[in-house]
Amino acid sequence: MEFENSFDVPLPPEQAWPLLLDVARIVPCVPGAELTQAVDPTTFRGKVAVRLGPVALTFAGTVKFIEIDPPNYRARIDARGSDSKGRGNATATVGFQLQPSAEGSRVVVRTNLTLAGSVAQYGRAIGLVRELAGQITTEFAQRLRAQIGREDAPSRLLAPAGSGAETTSAVRSESLSAGRLIWRALMALLRNLLARKQK
Repeated sequence: MEFENSFDVPLPPEQAWPLLLDVARIVPCVPGAELTQAVDPTTFRGKVAVRLGPVALTFAGTVKFIEIDPPNYRARIDARGSDSKGRGNATATVGFQLQPSAEGSRVVVRTNLTLAGSVAQYGRAIGLVRELAGQITTEFAQRLRAQIGREDAPSRLLAPAGSGAETTSAVRSESLSAGRLIWRALMALLRNLLARKQK
């Protein structure tokens, strides 16, 4: 079955692109997902827990980047997993591409999913699978935006050039310089006092 989802990222494509390729950073944003091993720079092992209607499933498997096209901000992933209780397996080819948007970037995700075994019966209603994919995409986008907001917060606290931040830095430097001068003066005074006592 094939379906398409999309979401916005508050970063321009040139900044959003390396973030979306950083698996260790984005996996915590995927609901129910856990990264267990980085096999190599393009291959990863992990687990994902999902619920199809009343049935809870946990898949363990491998995700591999099979295409990375930086000039066009496009990539494709091959994902394969088996249910932990032996109820079947899932394979998917997931392609995503970044496009400039008013908010920063729009990420368009196209998925081709195949279910086999008992899990295929749970996912027989394609509407149910599409709804689940939409929910996961929405929650992923919310978590990703929150992560970006947290990472950007320190930089927002830094004032631009010529602002009070430079003034604060200058004051600190002057304070340190003044402190050194006072310390040197005290040391010189102590040396003089000791020299007088020795005479």
